[in-house]
Amino acid sequence: MQLTISRLADRPDLAEAMWAMPSSWPEFMRHDPIGGLYYGNVESRFAEFVLVGQDDAGEVVAVAHSIPFVLGDDELPDNGWDFVIRNGLSTSVQGGEPDTVSAVEIAVRLDHQGRGLSGQMLTAMRENAARLGFATLVAPVRPNGKTDADEPMSTYAVRVRDDGLPVDPWLRVHVRAGGRIHAVAPRSMVVPGTLAEWREWTGLPFDRTGPVVVPRALTPVHCDVEHGVAVYVEPNVWVVHPTGADGARRARSD
Repeated sequence: MQLTISRLADRPDLAEAMWAMPSSWPEFMRHDPIGGLYYGNVESRFAEFVLVGQDDAGEVVAVAHSIPFVLGDDELPDNGWDFVIRNGLSTSVQGGEPDTVSAVEIAVRLDHQGRGLSGQMLTAMRENAARLGFATLVAPVRPNGKTDADEPMSTYAVRVRDDGLPVDPWLRVHVRAGGRIHAVAPRSMVVPGTLAEWREWTGLPFDRTGPVVVPRALTPVHCDVEHGVAVYVEPNVWVVHPTGADGARRARSD
């Protein structure tokens, strides 16, 4: 299936259908305290960096969110996803000049997954960054094929199949699209909550201090019964995509 992909800035009429597309994220990840800084400003500040994919019937079946931010000569940071959102919003509010684009999320409607649409959206995201004059697209990738919460991300991220491609499906999409695995972002997203909130989000008891393995979490959640809180610190994997743009907006990627 070949999608029709539009920028939200050019098709604001697609916003309602875009927001109505069901989320495939685990419930606990929808309570990251940083995410709202981006999603609450998508239409007013970042519409040029949001791509909406429609199928042959004109229905919205995929979306790709990205954000411009300032990296300069710095290394890609340990706090990947949270960092690019805070930095990107601050840069926009202060009228700064971003030099890099980061992926935030690529989502495909559940009934259309497994058809190669995520790769189409990723390619379109890179092309959009190039069209806007950015030489580099980076992505704090969430390797959702990781099922062993106790395996370090540093070992999982470099595991490959016999053909040399990553064992993780989502990392594989990025590498096939020309991306290069750069480094682990060990605290890319931090989700704190009370024990009552974690019980509501997961249906688990959270009644013992220590690590709690939560379905679809990439690492254990740290539970502190004595203080009534639990914190999830998610590692992601930085992937760097050169866009081929010759513009002045360049950032360090090595």
